[in-house]
Amino acid sequence: MSSLPLAVRDSATMLRRNLLHARRYPSLTLNLLLTPVLLLLLFVYVFGDVMSAGIGGGGADRSDYIAYVVPGILLLTIGGTTIGSAVSVSNDMTEGIIARFRTMAIHRGSVLIGHVVGSVLQCVMSVVLVGAVAVAIGFRAVDATALEWVLAVGLLALVSTALTWIAVGMGLSSPNAEAAGNNALPLMVLPLLSSAFVPVDAMPGWFRPFAEYQPFTPAIETLRGLLLGTGIGHNGWLAVVWCLGLAALGHSWSTSLFGRDPK
Repeated sequence: MSSLPLAVRDSATMLRRNLLHARRYPSLTLNLLLTPVLLLLLFVYVFGDVMSAGIGGGGADRSDYIAYVVPGILLLTIGGTTIGSAVSVSNDMTEGIIARFRTMAIHRGSVLIGHVVGSVLQCVMSVVLVGAVAVAIGFRAVDATALEWVLAVGLLALVSTALTWIAVGMGLSSPNAEAAGNNALPLMVLPLLSSAFVPVDAMPGWFRPFAEYQPFTPAIETLRGLLLGTGIGHNGWLAVVWCLGLAALGHSWSTSLFGRDPK
């Protein structure tokens, strides 16, 4: 069999394997989903009126804050879901299955491709579930056109791919699953330090540059503009550049680590 059909066949097999693992052990995914859902409910129902009044400079209106916070929560969901990818990759590396794969006539890159594609699919499902909760509590994107919806879905998929490759590299470089989960934690913490919950302009001057120039802020602002019909400005191309750069970095890092001979 030629190289391309072999790679496609083996990658599909590894994808099926990872999806079966996720189905049989759903507790990790559910635990990672719990955090964005709780944050969504907390900020909407506990802080929503106050945050809305502070951002808008007028009367408290929880519905306005729901529209503002949901795009950030969706990106936070992706960051949390990819932590599971780092843990899964680390488990494969430490439990001996990779050593067995190395002795078999399978395409070498199919193992990583299966993890990445499986993680992106899990990110999409997680976003759908959290988005359903957001719609249930009042979020509406009535101003988004069909094209903007397509671009929003494409952006979410691009962010998922970029963060998954970074998470895979973290999993490969970690000595065990616990360390992999800890090393990948910044993927969920960084959205908390972005414009997800409050505008960058409302942050202290010493902290504003970090929040403005990290990768999650332009992605959140772009998604917010697409779903709510607000201005995107330069955030659109910044988000794409960040995603492509992180994906390339993660891919290079992961393939380099995976290609090393086991000690």
